[in-house]
Amino acid sequence: MPAGLPGSTLAQNQANPSLGLSVIFDPLSGPKASPFDARTITGWAAGMPQYANDPLNISTGALSTGIGFGSPPVFGANDPAPFAEGNFTDDYVPGQDLPSGAATSAALLYIGGGKSDATGAPVPYDVADLGICMAGQGGSRDGGTTPFTGFPIKTVTATATVANGAAVETGFLNRSGVSIPSGASVFGSSTTPLGDI
Repeated sequence: MPAGLPGSTLAQNQANPSLGLSVIFDPLSGPKASPFDARTITGWAAGMPQYANDPLNISTGALSTGIGFGSPPVFGANDPAPFAEGNFTDDYVPGQDLPSGAATSAALLYIGGGKSDATGAPVPYDVADLGICMAGQGGSRDGGTTPFTGFPIKTVTATATVANGAAVETGFLNRSGVSIPSGASVFGSSTTPLGDI
């Protein structure tokens, strides 16, 4: 069940929606046919259900507010706490960055890094392959073709007025729904989808 965007029709959500308010979502369950895209049971083997992706069965796709923020805030020096206090820094990548630098595994997004081998030993996803994704306000939910991966976000700061849908900096677009003034920051949506996982 890939992510459905509020403001997109059922047909658009079953394809690759981009309309309505911006939402952020899990990179492993929000894009169509992603690894944890909710599935239908197709049979049983050794007492365990067997699954197939169900791309026409639309859900929240693990839409989330992340940890401590929603989307799409516009923030700057005149904004109230926590934004004015510097709790979000330029070039911060939600799901990848720690205050001390980049995370070494996907443990910021998933307990234990998101996966284990057949013995139960953790084999975390590579953090470079993941990041909280955004869609809406003209930004597509996923790349539209295999691999069906989402577009990650990063904190970017405008150096001039930036219209909705325009680049705040190279490779990251303003999907806040409003023009932002010089000096304001947003969670910019990448123009490059994540790699195949």
